[in-house]
Amino acid sequence: MSFRACAIVPCYNHGATAGAVVERLVAYGLDTLVVDDGSDATTGQALRVLAMQQPRMQLLRLEPNRGKGAAVIHGLREAAKRGFTHALQVDADGQHDLKDVPRFLQEGERQPNAVVCGQPGFDAGAPASRRYGRWITHFWVWLETRSFAIGDSLCGFRLYPLAPTLALANRARLARGMSFDIDVVVRLAWEGLPIVNVPTTVTYPPGGISHFRLWRDNLRISGTHARLVLGMLWRLVFRPRRETHWSRTPERGSTLGMRVVMAAWHLLGPRAARVAALPAVLWVFATGAQARRASRAYLTRLGASSAPPTWWSVLRHMYTFAEACIDRFAAWQGVVAPVDFHGEAEFRRLSDEKRGALFVGSHLGNLEMVRALATLGDVAKITAVVYTEHGRRFVDALRSTNPRFAENLLEVADFGPDTAVLLKERIDRGEILVIVGDRTPATENGRYANALFLGQAAPFPQGPMILAHLLECPVYLFFCLKRGLRYDLHLERFAERVELPPRSRDEAIARYVAEYAARLEHYCREAPLQWFNFYDFWHEPVR
Repeated sequence: MSFRACAIVPCYNHGATAGAVVERLVAYGLDTLVVDDGSDATTGQALRVLAMQQPRMQLLRLEPNRGKGAAVIHGLREAAKRGFTHALQVDADGQHDLKDVPRFLQEGERQPNAVVCGQPGFDAGAPASRRYGRWITHFWVWLETRSFAIGDSLCGFRLYPLAPTLALANRARLARGMSFDIDVVVRLAWEGLPIVNVPTTVTYPPGGISHFRLWRDNLRISGTHARLVLGMLWRLVFRPRRETHWSRTPERGSTLGMRVVMAAWHLLGPRAARVAALPAVLWVFATGAQARRASRAYLTRLGASSAPPTWWSVLRHMYTFAEACIDRFAAWQGVVAPVDFHGEAEFRRLSDEKRGALFVGSHLGNLEMVRALATLGDVAKITAVVYTEHGRRFVDALRSTNPRFAENLLEVADFGPDTAVLLKERIDRGEILVIVGDRTPATENGRYANALFLGQAAPFPQGPMILAHLLECPVYLFFCLKRGLRYDLHLERFAERVELPPRSRDEAIARYVAEYAARLEHYCREAPLQWFNFYDFWHEPVR
């Protein structure tokens, strides 16, 4: 994932201090959006003069005053329109120690899907009531999130990843006033975003202007906590339990049903096979609650700004999967749709040079196409490394129709040391290995890294990147999407070598995983109904 940050400064009658804040932010190379939240005429004039003096400052105006939360959200939306991926929120009152700005940016670049929050240490000028009052909020936030991940929910010094924050703002009614900082960070934590706390100093300069009103704002904060506690209880009681891990979800469909579809294909052709598949799809749709929820969750995130997906969208998603399975079967019978191969020259070069490589694919489109083409055309030695226990019936059905399907199909339970040695031998012989990178490990102790995917943090397996590092070979991304009656094959160079320095191994893995997730998201948007992960992808399963 790319990292391009700006700063957002919500301002309400802080004309005397906003200039120094903006000057410091611009000095760090940050484009700065100042949101004038209905300030008085004096502040408005001061901000207009400041904007003329600072080329990297953009002044936005809200009229009338709408509250801090509304100002911040307005700034986040404008930042996204300008192509930024992250926004550093800084209050205009001059209380934040801006020498810590580089630390926030470094943490954001290291963990691009995290919310980086200031954890303040107060100077002697801080009012005792404010210090003690924070502990009351800490208690409620820890209860609402059922964790201690958020060090301080009131600090207005914070770096937001824009995509998930705006996705949240599009579907949730966030607090518009002073309690916005609490509301948004708790809800982002509910969404699964990592929270990174950066210690920072907060000062209360003499004569500083505070818009905090003791009774009014405490009452509003109490109301926000009440809503969040109710939301937490609702999630505990009514939210569907996390789904069974994909590797332990029983394979749906019968061998007889698959053979009926294949027989229809043999006797009457592809159209008859698609008709024969319809009853099976309707049965899975009617009885597969987990698959329906997973499809709806994916389609909702894919089009966060459009209307929620209907039951018809979910049914089409499932039927598209059935069509993809029929196309795989057809490919292994030698009937392959016309193909536009983007990256064919690179593929041919690898084949001619007998050079080993790793292809990282996904459950998007028809990954099987590359192996069918290579095997049927004797183009290259390609081995698919798969976890087949979950799809045993479908694999056995394909194997029964074409014995060559089983050639160069390596079934594994996990990627342990023995597997790595075996795969390294194949790479050294010049084979191309194909694996998928969009399913969490099949074992309970498998490691994963969170990456931003369709606006929310999702777990991706570390195994493909670790394996790529151990194999010491070129790595490519492979996607095969259907366009009408044709296929688009995309082969992209990912890395000549995947390097994992010992001292920054986890950070390097996170970067590679984020890059993979970004390309997967790109192609999911190209072919929305062709991503076939029908399980709760955004949360690590617990059963």
